[in-house]
Amino acid sequence: MWLNFSGGRALVTGAGKGGDTVKALHALGTAVIAVSRTNTDLVSLSEQCPGVETVCVDLGDWEATERALGNVGPVDLLVNNAATLLMQPFLEVTKDVFDRTFNVNLRSVVQVSQIVARGMIQRGVPGSIVNVSSMVAHVTFPNLAVYSSTKGAMTALTKIMAAELGPYKIRVNSVNPTVVPTAMSQKALTYPDLARKLKERHPLRKFAEVEDVVNSILFLLSDRSASTSGSGILVDAGYLAS
Repeated sequence: MWLNFSGGRALVTGAGKGGDTVKALHALGTAVIAVSRTNTDLVSLSEQCPGVETVCVDLGDWEATERALGNVGPVDLLVNNAATLLMQPFLEVTKDVFDRTFNVNLRSVVQVSQIVARGMIQRGVPGSIVNVSSMVAHVTFPNLAVYSSTKGAMTALTKIMAAELGPYKIRVNSVNPTVVPTAMSQKALTYPDLARKLKERHPLRKFAEVEDVVNSILFLLSDRSASTSGSGILVDAGYLAS
């Protein structure tokens, strides 16, 4: 399926550890703004993708985010990928972990999407927003009470955004992956047999590859999904069917 993003401008959060989406958009001729709180990751990304704009900011800080992105300029495509995974059993959840997780995983989605959507509306142009969620928005795993709650809330937020921004021709969708081979996902596999048992629960007997998630993001960003909004693509190797 041929995708054409040339002439557009995309903003991708969580681009330091999630640079594959930036690389894919860059390869398709998109001007990309990569946002991360880790400057070394952004430097590496800039070397791999010459011309990519970089913004170093902690999206968990509302005021710093406003300063960094408030005048970001025209954006046509937005990928809300930034997230943090801090594992705690429910009875041990602390205020700091709760606040930090919700600030990064959910509040930043609201703030960055407001900035981008207001710009789209002022310019009178259509746009597409993709929120990177997780299959744990729908299923439970031990020690992920707070993280799962942010992703469950993201499901509702995606639908609300789609409903309110739809009249402005702005589409909003999500992707909900299973475990992918990233540093963050590995945090959830701290027990020796968990990875094996979890993989066996997937009908395809595999986890998702990063490329699988990126391809779903690109589809939802593109005009190939022009009639899709308020939806979520499960990239879960069939887990929810098991």
